[in-house]
Amino acid sequence: MKKIDEYQGKKVLVMGFGISGINAAHLLVKLGANVTANDKATPKNNDIVDDLEADGIKVITGDNPISLANEGFDVVVKNPGIPYDNPLVAAFVKQGTPIITEAELGWQIFDGHLVSVTGSNGKTTTTTLTQLMIAENAKHQVKYAGNIGISFSKIAEDLGPDDTLVTELSSFQLLGAPTIHPHIAIITNIFYNHLDYHKTRENYINAKLNITRNQTKDDFLVINWDRDEWQKIAQRSQATIVPFSRLNKSHEGSYVEDGMIYWRGQEVMPTKDIRLIGPQNVENALAAIAAAKLSGVTNDAIKKVLTTFSGVRHRLQYVMEYQERLFYNDSKSTDIEATEVALQGFDRPVILLAGGLDRGYTFERLVPYFKKHVKAMIVFGECKDKMKDAGNQAGVPVVESENAITAVPEAWKLSEPGDVILLSPANASWDQFPSFEVRGDKFIEAVEELTGKKEQ
Repeated sequence: MKKIDEYQGKKVLVMGFGISGINAAHLLVKLGANVTANDKATPKNNDIVDDLEADGIKVITGDNPISLANEGFDVVVKNPGIPYDNPLVAAFVKQGTPIITEAELGWQIFDGHLVSVTGSNGKTTTTTLTQLMIAENAKHQVKYAGNIGISFSKIAEDLGPDDTLVTELSSFQLLGAPTIHPHIAIITNIFYNHLDYHKTRENYINAKLNITRNQTKDDFLVINWDRDEWQKIAQRSQATIVPFSRLNKSHEGSYVEDGMIYWRGQEVMPTKDIRLIGPQNVENALAAIAAAKLSGVTNDAIKKVLTTFSGVRHRLQYVMEYQERLFYNDSKSTDIEATEVALQGFDRPVILLAGGLDRGYTFERLVPYFKKHVKAMIVFGECKDKMKDAGNQAGVPVVESENAITAVPEAWKLSEPGDVILLSPANASWDQFPSFEVRGDKFIEAVEELTGKKEQ
């Protein structure tokens, strides 16, 4: 951990009691700040409040009182999910109070080698693969943190100048990270996400580009080269561009040609040996390979990771095989693009479990994928009628169910040996579950109850 004094004696407000907010509050105390912690909700677990107060932190819960804007705070550390049109946040913006996220605080105390990953889809898998690859050859610590569910600042506290940290960063986090400066930045892709928060696509793109804002030609931006738009976005960076591509050959980075992965013209491994399925995971692997090779990782280390890693939970996660049916949990597929690529990963008939809370669109785009890959559909949630319409257009049998749990036995009834039973909702979970993680966990529990087996 790097010693800094910029918070010594400063008055700091931490908004939000998530993992990152709680860790940020305790860290700020160590850095000499006078800390107030505020959450709109009242925590069900009193230990959270007790621990904060025991560290000398003033705690305010149950509201975001606008009066806090008049208490002379020097800095606000905001939970990334709290929008900027929140009345209290908007008041701080109006008066010019600096507003950062915990990712910025983590960067400020980090003293090692930083690799950061952002994008619409594939962030967590790419982050995990990159960390595993670098760790295979490393003589020092290699950790991951960030939007992957582990506090950036908490991990940064325990790392030194020779250590490496691979961070997953969301657009929400990057908006409040003005000085972050990874040596290697990765942009996996950019689709149409979070426009309810960012308001426009250009705002969303700009937030993502904060990952490379402070990079120079001595740093590297690893970016997907498979769309013209992404190639144009790369031109807005001052870093050395390192493309990765599943569709376009580029000797400047990692790419696929005739079923073989190459790094700058040199063979690395066949794509068929990657244990993760689907074209999106080939792209994730290519991104991780580029970052790993820039970090000096050997081909043998890369092969070891890619031939053994079976996936991140809820992201096209293999659950089990039972009576010649394969079960996959892809609950993280909360948009159309993610379900498109999931379906393309299978050469077996798919029983698709899909539905939830849509983002205001219909699902005609999925019709060609349903026709080619899907044997039957189980639909649920607020958008089940829209999903059913798309299934009917594709000529696929559709069964309605209550949710992702009740859909499991319905899917089993329709399945035969050789089929894949896939949860890939193409929608958010919030109509029925608090998060995609809970939805995926409940799906796995339903599979375990059906089969009498534990996930593998």
